[in-house]
Amino acid sequence: MDSVDSGGSAWGGVGGSENKGLDAEARWFAAVTRPHHEKVAAQSLEKAGWETFLPLYRSRRVWSDRIKELDLPLFSGYVFTRFAWQSRVRVLRVPGIHSIVSFGRRPAPIPEEEMAAVRRMVASGLPVEPWPFLRVGQRVRLERGPLEGLEGILIQVKRGWRVVVSVELLRRSVAAEVDRMWVAPVNQGSGSSLATVNRASCPRSH
Repeated sequence: MDSVDSGGSAWGGVGGSENKGLDAEARWFAAVTRPHHEKVAAQSLEKAGWETFLPLYRSRRVWSDRIKELDLPLFSGYVFTRFAWQSRVRVLRVPGIHSIVSFGRRPAPIPEEEMAAVRRMVASGLPVEPWPFLRVGQRVRLERGPLEGLEGILIQVKRGWRVVVSVELLRRSVAAEVDRMWVAPVNQGSGSSLATVNRASCPRSH
């Protein structure tokens, strides 16, 4: 996975046939921010008129003299923004934006279904948190609760349950606490039982 620098030099030949469809259609992209500039970048993008999504989660930090709750980015170092690819140079000029995630010279849009899943989790009101990227485990569908219809990976943490959804491009995941009774296997005909993945066995995110 690569990213383009602020000068856009890595995008020579964007007018080629493989990118024509992206020029006219607004898609979601992951913009790499400068260190600890996610909120600044998101505010700058919104001020410039771009549709922007910066998912946050509540984290409790303990110091020697106090405990403080902070709203931190679910995907540290990234902000999501929607634009037509032909407008990328203007996006790269926004304060706080360092680059746009890509593979080589090809733009790498985020699939709509992944963005929709993360947005639903953040809007659900359930506790959410960053999670190591997962490729293994039982895929399930939530049949009740505020995330009804959402599909993800079921895992067990201590005595609780989480459903994890992933953004493949960034190799990052998000977990939401759920009631075990809300969950059903996606492949009902397989007859297999719900598998769980212990936190210690989860691969590290990159």
